[in-house]
Amino acid sequence: MPCMSDSSGDAASSPAEPGAVRERLAAERAGTSERIAALSREFDAIVASNALVAVDDEHDPEGSSTAFERAHVAALLAQARDHLTTLDEALERLDSGDYGWCAVCGEPIPAERLEARPTATTCLRCATAHPR
Repeated sequence: MPCMSDSSGDAASSPAEPGAVRERLAAERAGTSERIAALSREFDAIVASNALVAVDDEHDPEGSSTAFERAHVAALLAQARDHLTTLDEALERLDSGDYGWCAVCGEPIPAERLEARPTATTCLRCATAHPR
């Protein structure tokens, strides 16, 4: 893949400004880390409050909502942790010069796509052709 440090001045050889991208990814990473911390506290509070009461989810009218709330927060926490991983991977691609280049076809990922999804690893054509 082409290196982002190519000095030819051609937009196709440098799909993203590394400094601005790093700032954006770092800010999003910080926000995601804060979200993980808040969700972890919320999850721990739910578990702690349930430990104080003998909850029988099957017969307690509040049990099912408590179980749902715990599962919901756990899912949000897993999603935030996954997003943190994708942000770290994007930062690694930035360091290696692979950020902004499609992992499938090797073409530049359009700036508009990276603006909308800064962790994108594929161009829109490849993302559409190979959905996850």
